[in-house]
Amino acid sequence: MWDKKVVNFIVFLCFFLTLGQAQKKLYTQHIVAFYNAENLFDTIKNPKKFDDEYTPLGEKRWNSAKYRQKIENLAKAIRLIGADEGQYPTLIGLCEVENRQVIEDLIHSEQLRDLEYEIIHYESPDSRGIDVALLYQKHYFVPTSTSKHHVVLFDTDGQRIYTRDQLLVTGKLDQEEIHLLVNHWPSRYGGEKRSQPRRIAAAQLNRKIIDSLIVINPNAKIITMGDFNDGPADISILKELHAVGKPDEVHLLFNPMFALSEEKGLGTLAYNDKWELFDQIIVSKAFINKEYSGFQLRQAHIFNPPFLRQNKGKYKGYPQRNTINEAGYSDHFPVYITLIREVDQ
Repeated sequence: MWDKKVVNFIVFLCFFLTLGQAQKKLYTQHIVAFYNAENLFDTIKNPKKFDDEYTPLGEKRWNSAKYRQKIENLAKAIRLIGADEGQYPTLIGLCEVENRQVIEDLIHSEQLRDLEYEIIHYESPDSRGIDVALLYQKHYFVPTSTSKHHVVLFDTDGQRIYTRDQLLVTGKLDQEEIHLLVNHWPSRYGGEKRSQPRRIAAAQLNRKIIDSLIVINPNAKIITMGDFNDGPADISILKELHAVGKPDEVHLLFNPMFALSEEKGLGTLAYNDKWELFDQIIVSKAFINKEYSGFQLRQAHIFNPPFLRQNKGKYKGYPQRNTINEAGYSDHFPVYITLIREVDQ
């Protein structure tokens, strides 16, 4: 018969041996972020675009000093995303950037130049001249293909509505293939209900692209991110894109932002004292199913430190946006996820 103390000691010893084995596991981690840069325009009038507001004689009196300040503000914010994790973002989706040159100015700013970001960008047909883009650290991510996809919209008179393209980038993150979609879906201009069909059309295109990737590889690692101008519980996201917020209900896409919005009441932008979570990063099932190898989703966050917030006045606590007097950061907070993968020993 075993002495009870001996049995207890063996159980106690086995626990610490098991814990010791767990502590020996090594992981690699990457941060994927998205940021609406809120009108990152240069100061030059483009005769083909409606960018007059952001010129020296325009409503914003947009000059070189404001532009340089805007660049430095955005660079500071990007550099600090993931600071709590002791890392910098490996991949960053951007929207509301006017052209490639403003992105070049951003990545070559004093705060970001040492991080050696590269750019993937296409000009969109958007009437205001704003585009989406992807930044990536070339030491960790190697693009293998890129493409842009038009959202074809028409108004009630049958006239074409020109909006932002959807950017698709496929590449190897530490030798593992992932697909990234960067979005900026049509705004709520004219009212949420009236403009809803435009975002539904954008969702349908996004889902079509995702389905085309799944046909090739049912276990594809896909991330779709952006300013969707709808929240996680809206029709375009929940019904058309089929991105759900509960892991056990996932058929294809999991939206980790759902809990932040619907359960915690958090948001990335505010209007009339109501917070909305339009900026989201959504992942395919392969990122949350332990049966799949490689990178897994660890956490999702809204990056909203005090320096990104208004610190006084009527809009205290809101994102610190551009004003007539000075360049701010953005009227949106950035969001990010962490991906983690066990390292073979």
